[in-house]
Amino acid sequence: MNDTPVSEPRLSRDAFARLVLTLADGSIYADVTPVRAFPFNAPDEAIAIVDPQGHERWWIDRLDQLSPANRALLEETFAARECVPEILAIRHVSSYATPSRWRIDTDRGATVLTLKSEDDIRRLGPHGLLIADSHGMNFRIRDRARLDRASQRFLSRFL
Repeated sequence: MNDTPVSEPRLSRDAFARLVLTLADGSIYADVTPVRAFPFNAPDEAIAIVDPQGHERWWIDRLDQLSPANRALLEETFAARECVPEILAIRHVSSYATPSRWRIDTDRGATVLTLKSEDDIRRLGPHGLLIADSHGMNFRIRDRARLDRASQRFLSRFL
């Protein structure tokens, strides 16, 4: 039994593992891509499914309004594509002037990032931050108040 409502488009994978969108009118679009409008502030809201030419084919207001099958496929696709490690602790900062090298612990292990400028730290809502290193890798802090005291002290020098 199909748990997708009649009016809801259906997502599936083809033999090449590409995402395929089938609309209620029978139109089929192969190799579509889900795009989050607000990937950090509202990751489960405002998602467009676009075709290879970049044309929007389906707009999704909220992931939780989708059938379980469509939602699972979108979440799987995002997880495979997105890599934004979360900073859990800042262990050392080489200098309070930029550029500076930070030794950090992330949810994916310990690493070093190089902060070129304070402008590479962006606020995400009232408590979150997105930090871009000199190689273009993004790191996220969901809630800076949840960091340990030493990490907060290092961070405060750059905010």
